[in-house]
Amino acid sequence: MERMEKITSELEGIRTVAVAGHVRPDGDCIGSCMGLYLYLKENYPEIQTDVYLEEPREGFSHIQRLKEIKTEYREREPYDLFIVLDVSEKNRIGVALEGFENARKTLCIDHHVSNKGFAEKNMIQADTSSASELLYTLLEKDKISKAAAEALYTGISHDTGVFQYSCTTPTTMRIAAELMEKGIDFSAIVDKSFYEKSYVQNQVLGRCLMESIMVLDGKCIIGSVKKKDMEFYGVEPKDLDGIVQQLRVTRGVEVAIFLYEVKTQEFKVSLRSNGNVDVNKIASYFGGGGHVKAAGCTMQGSVYDVINNLTEHIEKEILEKCMPKETED
Repeated sequence: MERMEKITSELEGIRTVAVAGHVRPDGDCIGSCMGLYLYLKENYPEIQTDVYLEEPREGFSHIQRLKEIKTEYREREPYDLFIVLDVSEKNRIGVALEGFENARKTLCIDHHVSNKGFAEKNMIQADTSSASELLYTLLEKDKISKAAAEALYTGISHDTGVFQYSCTTPTTMRIAAELMEKGIDFSAIVDKSFYEKSYVQNQVLGRCLMESIMVLDGKCIIGSVKKKDMEFYGVEPKDLDGIVQQLRVTRGVEVAIFLYEVKTQEFKVSLRSNGNVDVNKIASYFGGGGHVKAAGCTMQGSVYDVINNLTEHIEKEILEKCMPKETED
């Protein structure tokens, strides 16, 4: 993939910029997109900059200028530069795919191992914790405001599980420290955006945990939410954040699966690995992707069809990578 010293090098002669993330944006997607949007607005006022995202959930209200997000794309003059962040493939661009396809120049900043490079220029580093961390290295540190730092810290903390996941490196921690030095209220950011849940969200989480099942000798846990239950509780997909992580921390589990029904016979699947199982490999087989320890895909069929298809591949991975090898005498 291409190398780029600083994002400044991409802005020469640029008059209009669009920033966008993926469908159903998570903390890293929102944090990186808003971090870049704020950075450009504050340091390059002469450039018309727009940000496109699906509406973030309430927990991200600490990020400034969220009300300026455009939640739909309207036909307009092509952007000089269209930047997508945390997007692993073109068809996952959220509300502004048409704008990306019409833009004069395109740039992708991402950290998904499954990203093959779909933009004109691609900055992809799969060994980086988050798109927010990668973006930070492309910005001029002294030009990062407290507001932009809040957004970037949000993104990094979410994709590292508040610095618990194996993607967290010493570099990640140093960058987080530099963002803290901007004067951000880091503990409030984590509480508000990562841990805090509504009463209804806790009800859905509790029901999913109560009805979860263990398979493959306790090495795989599965939780699911049906569409009719989402309608009953009045929740949307963005309200289901954190369920797969809670499943993942079950003792003895190698792989956690969480699926929710988007329409009849169609499910969104999230996969998390605690050990050596490569869930990106499994998700990619079913047309999805992500990271070695966190990935997702969309699957068709009944809930039983989806579970059976997934566990067949997970069992092979567990047998290959997690079971002790027999030694010859």
